[in-house]
Amino acid sequence: MEISDEMLSAIIPPVVHWVFAGIYGLLGTYLTQYRLHPKGDEEKNNTVSKRAVIKGVLIQHVVQIAVHYMAAKVRGNEGLGAKEQQPSLPVVAVQWIIAMIVMDTWQYFVHRFIHVNRFLYRHIHAAHHAQIVPYVYGALYGHPIESLLMDIIGGALAFLISGMTTRTSIFFFSFATIKSLDLHSGLYIPWNPLQALSFNNCAFHDTHHQLKGHRHNFSQPFFISWDKILGTYMPYSVEERTGGGFEIKFLKDA
Repeated sequence: MEISDEMLSAIIPPVVHWVFAGIYGLLGTYLTQYRLHPKGDEEKNNTVSKRAVIKGVLIQHVVQIAVHYMAAKVRGNEGLGAKEQQPSLPVVAVQWIIAMIVMDTWQYFVHRFIHVNRFLYRHIHAAHHAQIVPYVYGALYGHPIESLLMDIIGGALAFLISGMTTRTSIFFFSFATIKSLDLHSGLYIPWNPLQALSFNNCAFHDTHHQLKGHRHNFSQPFFISWDKILGTYMPYSVEERTGGGFEIKFLKDA
């Protein structure tokens, strides 16, 4: 039985999430020289259990699969049943860039708003920041309303506004998923191309999870442009930690 592109676009990114989360988890176990936090800090400093985090992400994936499948079906229905034609690579590249900009813009402003609004932070976004020490399985963990607003609706908008085909979206959202996992991996690996080629890396996002950086470095998952433009960028350096690994040093007061 042939599986439709709509179904694949809904299912593959969650599968990619768990596969790469497992890979990053293994790397964190053995490549301790690249860790931004010592082993055991997740259990010591975080106020949410890994079991609760994994359960929350699984629930989000169920909702995500449903919403993305419906968005893909809406796009398909607009074509009145006609099979989508895959455009040329230059067109795909432009659509990919548009989707990155849309997703980054949406996530920056929603993310910043739920930090600035004390009610929304306390009752919604604080769930994600229960991870003071971020780790890969918690990349998508958060209050269901936050997951819907930031990740699911943001992804649907990127898909619809960019005009990418359902098949292109499979690759785009798989890449976006891997990028989000890398941001929360806590592994500062210089030879990792996702970090070497992007300023929005795990060190950048780690600053945001620390108490001093809560109102800075909101951008995710691709660029840091909005933080730079709107003055919410917090400069930092990554230095070797006594005893092995790396640590973040803020270069100015919050």
